[in-house]
Amino acid sequence: QVQLVESGGGLVQAGGSLRLSCAASGGGTFSSMTMAWFRQAPGKEREFVAAKTIKDVTYHTDSVKGRFTISRDNAKNTLYLQMNNLKPEDTAVYYCEARDADTIVLTSSEYNSWGRGTEVTVSS
Repeated sequence: QVQLVESGGGLVQAGGSLRLSCAASGGGTFSSMTMAWFRQAPGKEREFVAAKTIKDVTYHTDSVKGRFTISRDNAKNTLYLQMNNLKPEDTAVYYCEARDADTIVLTSSEYNSWGRGTEVTVSS
């Protein structure tokens, strides 16, 4: 099973930017996995943010379209999430998740591996 470690979170003012990274290692082939970002705000359920398949099909949830961009570097086994124009409602712990299939699903339970998360706090 692949191990995932997120980084890049922090405290930022509204309108600011952050870039999250997710480094993959261990079992599995990064380039053969659909990778996704989820987030979980305090007191709320984990929600889908964005995903990118093996064939580079990309999907972003409506609330982040035009502001967030998911990308991957298969040579570095790393997934990224560029977050621009951040809003207080983007405050959450962000998780990187992997799925051994070339399809995007919006439910966290359908992914095989996930990291411990990186915290993003957006102040108003």
